[in-house]
Amino acid sequence: MRFMLPRQSKGAAVQQNDPHITLITPTAPMSPATHGGRAKCLQRLVRLELPVPVTVALSFDAVHGLAAGDWLDMEQMLTPFGEDQLLCVRPSSEDPDWGGPGAILNIGMNDVQLARLSAEIGAEAASKLYLKFIQSYSTHVARLDPDIFDDLDTKDADAVSDFLEAYESEAEEPFPQSRSEQLIGVLRSMARAWEGTTARLLRQAKGAPADAGLGLVIQAMALGVGHGESGSGVLQLVDGGTGVPQITGRYMSQSQGRDALKSGAAAMFLQNDARGPSLEEKLPDAFAKLTEHAALMRAKLREEMQCEFTLENGEIRILDGVRVQRSARAAVRIAVALAEDKIISREEAVMRVEPRALNELLHRQVDSTAERDVIGTGIAASPGAATGKIVFTAAEAQACDARGEACILVRRETNPEDIRGMHAAVAALTERGGMTSHAAVIGRGLGLPCVVGATSMRFQVNKRRIVAPDGRVFHEGDVITVDGTNGQVLAGQPKMMEAALDDAFQVLMSWADESRDIGVRANADTSADARTALTFQAEGIGLCRTEHMFFEADQLIAMREVIFANAPADRSVALQALLPMQRDMFVDLFEIMQGRPVCIRLFDPPLHEFLPTDRAGLRDLAESLNLPLSDVTRRVQALGEYNPMLGLRGVRLGITVPEILDMQARAIFEATLDASKTSDPVVPEIMIPLVSAKREVELVKTRIDAVAAAVRTERGRDFDYRLGVMVETPRAALRAEDIAPHCSFFSFGTNDLTQMTYGLSRDDAGRFMSTYVQQGVFPEDPFHTLDQEGVGELLRVGAERGRSAQPKLTLSVCGEHGGSPESIAFCREIGLDYVSCSPFRVPVARLAAAQLAIRDKIQ
Repeated sequence: MRFMLPRQSKGAAVQQNDPHITLITPTAPMSPATHGGRAKCLQRLVRLELPVPVTVALSFDAVHGLAAGDWLDMEQMLTPFGEDQLLCVRPSSEDPDWGGPGAILNIGMNDVQLARLSAEIGAEAASKLYLKFIQSYSTHVARLDPDIFDDLDTKDADAVSDFLEAYESEAEEPFPQSRSEQLIGVLRSMARAWEGTTARLLRQAKGAPADAGLGLVIQAMALGVGHGESGSGVLQLVDGGTGVPQITGRYMSQSQGRDALKSGAAAMFLQNDARGPSLEEKLPDAFAKLTEHAALMRAKLREEMQCEFTLENGEIRILDGVRVQRSARAAVRIAVALAEDKIISREEAVMRVEPRALNELLHRQVDSTAERDVIGTGIAASPGAATGKIVFTAAEAQACDARGEACILVRRETNPEDIRGMHAAVAALTERGGMTSHAAVIGRGLGLPCVVGATSMRFQVNKRRIVAPDGRVFHEGDVITVDGTNGQVLAGQPKMMEAALDDAFQVLMSWADESRDIGVRANADTSADARTALTFQAEGIGLCRTEHMFFEADQLIAMREVIFANAPADRSVALQALLPMQRDMFVDLFEIMQGRPVCIRLFDPPLHEFLPTDRAGLRDLAESLNLPLSDVTRRVQALGEYNPMLGLRGVRLGITVPEILDMQARAIFEATLDASKTSDPVVPEIMIPLVSAKREVELVKTRIDAVAAAVRTERGRDFDYRLGVMVETPRAALRAEDIAPHCSFFSFGTNDLTQMTYGLSRDDAGRFMSTYVQQGVFPEDPFHTLDQEGVGELLRVGAERGRSAQPKLTLSVCGEHGGSPESIAFCREIGLDYVSCSPFRVPVARLAAAQLAIRDKIQ
């Protein structure tokens, strides 16, 4: 008599009184939160009347009890199965992405079953089942070294005896022959594996809570071996890498589980394929039925599913359905396709894509299949990956760029003088720095892959080399890869995956914009930044840092002349050289943004950043200014500060050296009139940085109003502008009601506000921040995720007090937190009007804001 596999039926005969041992029927009480996602999915497949073998599900509590040493009612567990039925056990965690122990097949195989099955399906097939189980049980339950079987031949006529003897010799006891004993051993082993420290850390890294539960499903074994056409395989209707509809998977005769997917397996294609034999050719009816089942699963489970199946004499069994593993670009395409096919709503499609996953679409990435030769790790400061030759200076980077060679700019830490080199390089790597260090902020703005705080490596800049932790040395000119998505430095040139902003991405983002209720602007300092921001559909520029252009070679000389001028009149003359350059930049920004708001921050950095520090640089400066070297050296030393980021910069510099602000205001207003000639009137937003007191705003406003009046008189044309402050000191937030009456807007600069609130240098925090987070001092890096309790409280206070004094005050965040989904949630909560972030983070912010609005509507 042929061995028959029991199939699940609607009318299960087993009475279910124990909520922890549940026969899966259409009406059995279970949920992903009690029995796991796999158990719930199998129940849905049963409801669809798909050919699912009999399955029993164990609850999280039952599995936890097993790990602690409790016993379960074996009779209740085994009653739904026939006396001779072989079993398999699979994990069922709440979220399949959290992983779990591997499946164990053929439980119940013993000497008696070997004899019985040999008569039914053949000795070779029966032996194959027994050997597979002996190996699995030895490794995962008895915890024996798998090497004990290395010298044994599975094709030998006495293979089973040899394997059993090897087991008994190593375990010092016979191989268990009782199905109950085998099953409880498998269940307990899987339960304890889930609760082990290593497994807990791995799933926590995937976002699982520390106490995440595991369910287990016990299923009647579909053999996949024997007479007729028998085998196993997996099938899905989309490509997991691209999301493009296509039948994907493999099938292998005389196999079990997922053997068909193993590397080197003699598997066949599913659909007709010129490269080799296919299931469609061999068994067209079975292939058609499988694709029909998969389409039904897609429509009813409202998801692209991977179907695990077996054939026994051509008869199909559906063993499992799991969500198709997918890349970010595939996730977008799949979500959009499901919505366009009316399977899910547009809002649900928006909710199904992880905002941070969009980084994979916006930047080149190291291919997920590529081998990684990791030579260093650091902070993943700017996503994307790039390969190039190592260079150690901005000048060398520019030289490489001129030769058409890709290069990686390697620095201990970058400063404003390195911006030209960062523009020329394809990636940046620094020894120091954190998420809001200079290299990180500029990298994100440029879309430049960047790893900072790579302290695992030794940077021997004077010797023009870096040393990996394993001792390997990489010299200038050697090729490395910087993976700013994962914070890794790789040797050589791994396979890359290109960025892809396809139609599906554009459709999803348009749906997101229909739902979100907070604006999203971009931080953009240059015309290129502005065009990128427009490509990603930013609603304007929320922060334009005007000082970066002063580091260009032709403007740096003029800026140094301003610094060395001895009188206001001399400074004004020197600034005339910078005026047309600033004006032209603003005209470009206004014209590119086509009437969208542009918020321009007035001059912010301390003056010493524009001056050289080494002997050669001082000598060159003295020569260009026609001054004695001693005079130049004394002036540079005089401008030095103990803590320049808390010194003479921002509004303080604007009040003490007002000629710089006069020049910038004139450039803005003249650009406003020039750009308005061919389009709608431009209304620039002028932002005063580092404000702490009402009087600072009054003084600057008076000065700017005077420049505006002069330009109106000279040009004979009127214009409007909005004046606001960058709230980045705690005092400005606390005294917001004093400052707000003089402003049209507040923009919270959370980078500096975090730095000043914590008394923590954002450039040095990377040295110890990971230790602090690991030990629970901070829940997250406050420069990466907004500290809602401390810094957030200042934002809340500043927003409330500012609007109490100025009800129409526009409020925003323009620090790097503007692109963080968690921070955007807080910004919405306290009533901010928009967030502003690096251009390449705009799509992330748009999607995150939409999801927050949708979630509020659902709740």
